[in-house]
Amino acid sequence: MAIRLPRIASSKKVPKGYFAVYVGESHKRFVILVSFLNQPLFQDLLGLSEEEFGYTHPTGGLTIPCKEDIFLDVTSRLN
Repeated sequence: MAIRLPRIASSKKVPKGYFAVYVGESHKRFVILVSFLNQPLFQDLLGLSEEEFGYTHPTGGLTIPCKEDIFLDVTSRLN
């Protein structure tokens, strides 16, 4: 059963205005709005990613090193 939240999708193609990130130990893929990059809460997650991986990400894409439930909570608060 998938959790569906506004502005978060999980498709193979990334639509214009969105980008893919990989979250959690299982590296679950989420497609989120590019506008999230300007949000302070999301920038905190990016800081964690930089500390953990630098610019080398194991999946080849942006990996966020936090639990999926935390990621979903943070992104659900963003407008």
